[in-house]
Amino acid sequence: MKAILMLEDGKVFTGEGLGISGERIGEVIFNTAVVGYQEMITDPANVNKILVLTYPLIGNYGCAPKFNESKKTWLSGLALKEKSNIFSNWQAKESFDDFVKKHDLLTIREIDTRALAVHLRHKGEMLGIISTTNFEPKELLLKIKAFRKNPAASLLPKISINKPVHLGKTKAKKIAVLDLGVTNSIIRQLETLELSLTLLPYNCSAQEILRLKPHGLIISNGPEEDTGLPEVISNVKGLIGRLPILGISTGHQILASALGAKIIKMKLGHHGVNYPMYNPASYKGEITVQNHSQAVDAESLSKIKNVKITGYNLNDRTVEEMESNKLKIIGTQYYPASPGFNEVNSVFKRFVKMLGRSR
Repeated sequence: MKAILMLEDGKVFTGEGLGISGERIGEVIFNTAVVGYQEMITDPANVNKILVLTYPLIGNYGCAPKFNESKKTWLSGLALKEKSNIFSNWQAKESFDDFVKKHDLLTIREIDTRALAVHLRHKGEMLGIISTTNFEPKELLLKIKAFRKNPAASLLPKISINKPVHLGKTKAKKIAVLDLGVTNSIIRQLETLELSLTLLPYNCSAQEILRLKPHGLIISNGPEEDTGLPEVISNVKGLIGRLPILGISTGHQILASALGAKIIKMKLGHHGVNYPMYNPASYKGEITVQNHSQAVDAESLSKIKNVKITGYNLNDRTVEEMESNKLKIIGTQYYPASPGFNEVNSVFKRFVKMLGRSR
């Protein structure tokens, strides 16, 4: 089955379709990770994106439900170089082909993903379209232009839960989690810390959160530039200084916006597992997992009293972490990924210590 991926600047990549036939439009991003294709596909932060996997061989270790980051796939489309015809992994339950077909994921393979990544590095992230039914560039370009003109509805109501869900230990420290697309791997780390978790809808008000009397609040990762985020920012403003808050990725941007900082669009986002970060106070370095196309403006954040920038990206100096002991907040632009089996990222441990200091 023939397939085409066309960018809004007119660049065309021709390949073969995999999974379903059809036509989908989305912002084209690429991820440089060697492993983790199933986790990327099921990460709600990638909703409506066309994800390009730069590692050339995909599907060689199969798929299993335990690796899903959420209940479903969220991508508009997926692009890859070569799909492995066999898979080998004692944990695998199905092939990559079966996974893609089961989740109706429009996929194009046998394209030069390295050339595509280089093109996006030079031109920046942009809209694109994958099609297995129409191969006329002029017609596809018109569809992309029409898509850009149409105002996008908020995706948060589809991603977030619609009523509170309680998880973890019932008599432990109570943590409220504002669900913008929280991943299963984050939930597992919090459960390892034996916390009492209450997942809340994205639009839960400050008053509703405070009525629960949580020891702290976590604002999860999720889609950027969503039209529902201003409501979340407004609600978070009423919580700063009243309880400890940890913001993760998009949650970090929401927290910074609530403090009065600006959010900027990056020419090329950070999507991968090997991004170097350093702490200017300790000079310690760290390799982090990142998945964002926006960043907090460092200049505007540095003007906010009692807030310190505690982490920069070593490649482009974008803000990766902020903290305020007085306001009891921590924000991480990167994903605080588990360093190993049943291990917990140090960010969550720092947040738990902050809970103890606030009571």
